[in-house]
Amino acid sequence: MTAPRLSIDNLTVTYASARGPLTALRDLGLQVADGEFVAVLGPSGCGKSTLLNIASGLLAPSKGRVAIRGEAVTAPRRDVGIVFQQPTLLPWKTVLENILVPMQAMGRPVQGHKERARELIRLVRLEGFENHYPYELSGGMQQRVGIARGLMHDPQLLLMDEPFGALDAMTREHMTDELQAMWMQSGKSVLFITHSIPEAVYLADRVVVLSARP
Repeated sequence: MTAPRLSIDNLTVTYASARGPLTALRDLGLQVADGEFVAVLGPSGCGKSTLLNIASGLLAPSKGRVAIRGEAVTAPRRDVGIVFQQPTLLPWKTVLENILVPMQAMGRPVQGHKERARELIRLVRLEGFENHYPYELSGGMQQRVGIARGLMHDPQLLLMDEPFGALDAMTREHMTDELQAMWMQSGKSVLFITHSIPEAVYLADRVVVLSARP
């Protein structure tokens, strides 16, 4: 039997603080299957972003195991894409250059991946903006660049940390439709962090609700 795309077992995360140990997550279990869209919902401060950082390999668990296809996650992986709440684009790079950043980070030749980047630009409906800089784009357009960048290296698992949280209501609704269309077209597995109940219900195959910390 094929292992789940993402498997989290008995996960506990405890931070050291000036007031003593602070437990963000305790004994959490979660699986994401191939092609599944799972939304994680919960109140502010319940550990949602911590969960995503653990799944991405950016943070080590205090206890428990995180695995992708049965292989333990101990560091950031090339088969995982991340989209943050803020697009965090490099202001001195164009749209095309920002989307190509993961290729540079992996030491791959940028020239050979420009066509792939242009395909993603078409996917997120930014044709004609390839040579624009971030300050020339709206917030929603910048976020679409961030999504394209997260897909650039063709990850099988896409982790999204409240990617529409900073957008206005109309742009957010539009981007929700855009994301659903892209997910249905690409067939990726998605772990989507949100605090919006309507967003979670509209987008996801399954909604996981976290209680208040821990």
